[in-house]
Parts: sequence; C-alpha cells; structure tokens
Amino acid sequence: MPDSRQNDTAQSASAGPLRLLNDCLKVETGQSLLVVGESALAGYYDEGAAERVAAEASGLGLDVTRLTVAPGLNTKKDQEALLAAIKGYDHVVFFARAGDQIRFSSDLAGQSIAMSYALDLGMLESDFAAASYNGLCRLRDTIDAFIAEASEIRVTCPRGSDYAGAPVKQTDRAAGPAEVTVRRFPMLIVKPVTAAGFRGRVALSRFLAGTGSRFYQPYALPLEADVFALVEDNRVVEFEGPKNVVSQIRAHYRDIAERYDLDPWFLHSWHAGIHPASDYTQAAAAHYERWSGGAFGNPRILHFHTCGDYAPGEISWTLVDATVSVDGIAVWQAGRLHPERVPGAPEILADEPALAALYAQPCRGIGITD
Repeated sequence: MPDSRQNDTAQSASAGPLRLLNDCLKVETGQSLLVVGESALAGYYDEGAAERVAAEASGLGLDVTRLTVAPGLNTKKDQEALLAAIKGYDHVVFFARAGDQIRFSSDLAGQSIAMSYALDLGMLESDFAAASYNGLCRLRDTIDAFIAEASEIRVTCPRGSDYAGAPVKQTDRAAGPAEVTVRRFPMLIVKPVTAAGFRGRVALSRFLAGTGSRFYQPYALPLEADVFALVEDNRVVEFEGPKNVVSQIRAHYRDIAERYDLDPWFLHSWHAGIHPASDYTQAAAAHYERWSGGAFGNPRILHFHTCGDYAPGEISWTLVDATVSVDGIAVWQAGRLHPERVPGAPEILADEPALAALYAQPCRGIGITD
C-alpha cells in the first residue's frame, strides 16, 4: 500500500518526478544523472520510485545510470566508497538510506545531490511529491528567518512538554546547527533550531527512535509510560517518571553512546515538519527505521536531536501535535502549521494557490494514532 494518498490536486503521475528533476535538481538535457537505490527486500524503499525517476530523466534527455547500494553504511570505509562512486555525475538522487547518512558530509559541497523521502511509487505520484518544491523552499526560508530573529519561542504539547527560550545567534556562538549539503526532496522541515538558549521539560512518550544517522539495533525503545526530560541549553539534566522506565532510557542512552563514543546527554537541536501533504499511513511500530525517514515532514511531528554533539545525533525525541509560539504567534498550533501567520508567508501562498489549498486541508497520517 502506498504511504501517501493520491489527491485530485496532483497534476499527473509525472508531476512528482518532474518536481524532483526540474525544480530540486534543476537538470538539463544532455547531463548525467546517477539514481542510487537499495533493494526493496529491505522493506524501506520500493524500487518503483527510483525506476520512475530514471525513466522520466531519460525522457528529458539525460544520461541515466543506476546504482544499488546496501541498506545502510556501517563503516567509514563504506562511506568513502560511496562518496567515490557518486563523483563525476552532474546530478545524483538517492532512493536509499545511505543518502541520509552522508547528508552532512563536507565532501559533497558543490555537487547536485538530492535525497528522496518519497519512499515508494505511491508517495512519488501523490501531492507529497507534486506539491510546489520552490514554494515549500520559500516558506521554509521565511519561517527560518522568523524563528532566527525571535525573542522568545515556546514549545508545548498535549503530553505536558513546556520548553522555551530564544535561538542563540550565530554571532553568539562559533557555529550553529549544521544544515545538510544534500537537498531534501520534498522540502519537509525547517532548519534545526539550536538547543542553546532553551530550557524546560520535554515529554518522552511512545518510543525513542534513531535519527537515520546510523542504523543500529534496537533502533527504537518503546516506552510503557511517559517520562519528562529536564533540559538546560545543550544538556539533559535529569529524567522524571517511573523508575523502571527512566532506567531503561538511561541504559539505552549509555548503550548507544558507548557504541559510537558520544556524549549521551548532549541535546543538539530541534525542528518541526512543514509539508501539508505528508501522509504516512503505516504504523510506526511496524518499521521504526522507515517511519523515522518517512513521517517527520508532517507538521504534526516535532523532533529533537540528542545523544551526540551534532545534528541529527543518534536518538530522537518525538512530540506529536505540538504548539510552537514564536514571539506569541502560534506558527504551529496543535500540530497544524499556519504559515499565513508568519510575516512574508501570505505573499508566498498567494503565488502558490495549490500549495495554499493543501495547507487548508492538511494530511494527518503520521503512523501514530494514540
């Protein structure tokens, strides 16, 4: 079953692939394109999405090459081999988790590379991929700018989170959260907001999951009860909740931190989804790895990057239906993004009526029903 519904606003089955090729990668006739995929047997990507993009690219006059890679990079040698394999192409698109694992690599600077979060043909042929890529990028940049200049941001959620502060400006710290060098397709999320300058209580509920940086086992830790993480700036100070659940969380953090020589209690950053047609219908618990790479663009999800002093860290916290108030304006309210409340965004929506229509009736599927 596809993970995103086929809506009437999708122009055609080709609309999504052409958004990827023309708007995201900006391909030109005669250029080379490498389509990197992974086997459908791994249960994460299907092979239909990659095949469809390769066919559309060939129809546009590109020289297309296909490459199948393992479902995850396990060593530095694996990463170096992949980086070498994708050199020399005018454009590269990943339908493989390996693309996520190299998305912060400085070795990719200057290359035209996209990571597809349309995990199957259904998602690729839906409004999820067909929605205006340029419009979403413009909205993302406008929201980013609004957040960056805020005097106070407060994040709350139905489970009791209350987390507030102000973003630390680049001039105040040597470096803020890194942004990816690989383009996301579709555009799904705002830039990570540094945890420096924030403090409060964050509800950890349902499960903890990996971030797509590495694929380890167990990838998720189901939680039988909610626990609050007490945080100050970039530190997790304490956990409050049932002792047995707190013990399980601490053990999980120590395990992952020891495997990769990380600071377990470093809280790096957070951000929320912005895509109104992100509709993930498979239960998160059915495949936590796939969920973590397929659902996070929905505005109902806000996630934190923890366990490691880098984005995205190795363990994420997920808030569902959060409210994010920026200088008193609820930009996300109960999990619904209201871009029209952000200065400059109404003009973008006026330029993009089909995108505005999607925000008026956003998708709700995130693989979590409780």
